[in-house]
Amino acid sequence: MKRLAVYCGSATPEDPRYVELAREVGDSLARRGIGVVYGGGRLGLMGALAGGALAAGGEVIGVIPESLVKAEVSNPDCTELHTVKGMHERKLMFTELSDGFLTLPGGVGTMDELWEAVSWAQLGYHAKPVGLLNAFGFYDQLLAFNHHMTQFGFIREAHRGIIMAENELDLLLTRMAAHEPVRAIVTMRADEL
Repeated sequence: MKRLAVYCGSATPEDPRYVELAREVGDSLARRGIGVVYGGGRLGLMGALAGGALAAGGEVIGVIPESLVKAEVSNPDCTELHTVKGMHERKLMFTELSDGFLTLPGGVGTMDELWEAVSWAQLGYHAKPVGLLNAFGFYDQLLAFNHHMTQFGFIREAHRGIIMAENELDLLLTRMAAHEPVRAIVTMRADEL
């Protein structure tokens, strides 16, 4: 993996562990020679992620919609900063520029990005790993709900493992590097759907 799209919040939560986590992830990816593709902001977890990677000499590519340049305070320190028309272009560029997806704690925007990466994997629009860093148990309930959807048949057995979740970055990156693409919906027969 040469580059990962990293999804995380632009907010700064009260608990300082989350900002420090983002900084450490950026640093760790840079030290492994993995470039960061992210939302292009300099606030919250986004800014900490980029700052950590840049301080360690890493590549940081920001992708930010025109309407969010001021709201998210675009980060001029990025190795590259792309301004796009809207969210659809942003997420497409994340997919085109990266070899996989890594989700850190975040809010609605982060969930939108995660679920699109999962959806596109099951449909066959990409065959890249989708990792979820469940630091501090932040995503325990989301993982339980993902299991719930699988139990009720809304996630096919072939796709239940698309989200690779781990509590530790090293283990997650190891799993993502060994990723085997799932059987995409577009390759399934009607009786398999």
